[in-house]
Amino acid sequence: MDAIVVGIDVSKERLDVHVLPSGEAFFEANDAAGIEKLAGRLIGLSPAVVALEATGGFETLAASALSAAGLPVVVVNPAQVRSFADALGKRAKTDPIDAAVIARFATAAGVKAKPLADAQSRLFADLVSRRRQITAMIVAEDARLKRAANRQLKKSIARLLVALRRELAALDADLDKQIRTSPGWRIKEDLLSSVPGVGKGISRILIAELPELGSLDRRQIAALAGVAPFTRQSGKWRGKSFISGGRTSVRAALFMGAMVATQHNPPLKAFRDKLVAQGKPKMVALIATARKLLTILNAIIRDQKPWQSA
Repeated sequence: MDAIVVGIDVSKERLDVHVLPSGEAFFEANDAAGIEKLAGRLIGLSPAVVALEATGGFETLAASALSAAGLPVVVVNPAQVRSFADALGKRAKTDPIDAAVIARFATAAGVKAKPLADAQSRLFADLVSRRRQITAMIVAEDARLKRAANRQLKKSIARLLVALRRELAALDADLDKQIRTSPGWRIKEDLLSSVPGVGKGISRILIAELPELGSLDRRQIAALAGVAPFTRQSGKWRGKSFISGGRTSVRAALFMGAMVATQHNPPLKAFRDKLVAQGKPKMVALIATARKLLTILNAIIRDQKPWQSA
């Protein structure tokens, strides 16, 4: 008997549902009452997996409620679903079609349900994301201040920078409070920040956005973070290796850590310098250093042992 797979396309107002292999399609409202009704209907089907597409947070309520109801929920990457749809030749963008594509993608990719983050983990991740947004705004306003020639404009930018830096300090205080309430996070932050080049900011991004750290091997974690090299090859032709995919914010944090480490972490500096001396472009050397840094961090969390300099 074929396993039952459910695809759900999420919008602000409704949840479009497609069931495989029956082909049944229906929708419910994306609110508490609609999700409760949907959960009861899906429980009766005993699906192997219920796949929802990540949709800017509109999927959070449905994913949490369906998972709490005991359903095997997984939130899938919309870029992967769209690539799958392109491969199928489905260019139309309608919610019922998307729900069917999500179901077919989940079936073809063999996605498995996994435990969803609890409320505290989601809050921590949201605070980390918000901190990143505020930091980006500060960088942008600093750049505008340097270019501004008008005195009145400079005052306006300066006032906004004061407010943004105050908000950044408040977010850091909130994150400190979150870390203190979780012994596991506190231990993980101490372990990660023991590595020269990795401070609280990078540690918290990894805790929030790479929870798999320490549970995967070095190749798997590198692919997940987007720092694994992929080679283009066809017959005797071999192209340059490149990195692709992964979690953008994690990759950016690792690059920042790698740049700092090449100044303050002697083993990683020596590793980068050796690659450059061998003729590797500086960017290639930086990517390799970021990957090396991730491998070290992964081992530290796996073994629960802080950094020890040679």
